[in-house]
Amino acid sequence: MQRILVADDVEVNRELLYHMLEDEYAVEMAADGEQAIQKLKTFEDTAALLLDLQMPKMDGFAVIEQMRQNGWMGQIPVLVITSEMAPEIEERCLELGVSDFVHKPFDDTVVRRRVKNTVELFRCKKELEQKVESQTETLKKQNEIIEYQAEKLKEAEPFNHLMMQYRCAIMEVETKLKVLNEEFSQEYNRNPFEAIKSRLKSPESIYEKLRKKGYALSLENITEHLADVAGIRVICSFPDDIYRLAEMIAKQDDITLVKAKDYIKHPKPNGYRSLHLILSVPIFLSQEKKYMKVELQFRTIAMDFWASLEHKLKYKKDVENADEIMKQLKRCADSIGTLDYEMQDIRDKIDRHDGGERPESQADYDR
Repeated sequence: MQRILVADDVEVNRELLYHMLEDEYAVEMAADGEQAIQKLKTFEDTAALLLDLQMPKMDGFAVIEQMRQNGWMGQIPVLVITSEMAPEIEERCLELGVSDFVHKPFDDTVVRRRVKNTVELFRCKKELEQKVESQTETLKKQNEIIEYQAEKLKEAEPFNHLMMQYRCAIMEVETKLKVLNEEFSQEYNRNPFEAIKSRLKSPESIYEKLRKKGYALSLENITEHLADVAGIRVICSFPDDIYRLAEMIAKQDDITLVKAKDYIKHPKPNGYRSLHLILSVPIFLSQEKKYMKVELQFRTIAMDFWASLEHKLKYKKDVENADEIMKQLKRCADSIGTLDYEMQDIRDKIDRHDGGERPESQADYDR
């Protein structure tokens, strides 16, 4: 049976509360603040404290302050016993961490329900805190393992050689894109993309992704089961430039299109838009020709700006109103999708007015 402490200098109040709660709890009683503190020290398993504010020797606020100093407020819920209370006193109680109030004259049903709810809420809170602490410790150990494995990877010559090959594959694709950009600029007097960004996945990310997929850390598993170790992002002005470039690069006879996912025509639920291609690209080394996988992402400027902001929210801890921000981001993503095509339509009208010819629309890449 859980233990409840009633601290009130009026004996009648103590007796009334005792008889209301004795069937569900082991009820201890204290006639002043000093006795209440002593009882809390004696019975560390106290499930709740019903506390009168006006008591001799040590009043209720002094008891709360002592509990705060001892670190008990986070462990023992406090319900303040009161008849009438000014709003500023009630506000002060809540600021100090009081969980609820028990009003006089006492109503048997209300008192028992308030005490039960408070005790249950605190029990759930403790269980949640313990679960979070356990998960945090588990994550800490996992991160330590990941860091250890990543350091081992960095020191391994075969791994470094594989990363060199992925860097070469990135350079191959970048060169092809720059050639297309140069040709397009010469023929149509404008550039199909604004910028190219590339990155190589870190050893920590490689280890973590293999672990999530259920594969052991090995060079074979990296090349076989990870398609995004080498990544390139191409930022275009307009959606049709994305599809045109994607078709041009995929049609080159030394490149194989392994997989395509069109998140522009089929956005993710959160609003994310991008065209993803997994390419198999040849690199020419001193002793061999080898095919490497490269992930190629195409976005408009607006899509890339949105994705950057969404990424910051995803990995930022303790963001206030995160759910509302996600809804706002979704609305922005929908607006961006419309705006990109409106801007493209304006560009087409300008091109037609200038009498310029533009290539035909490119084929779509299905998911």
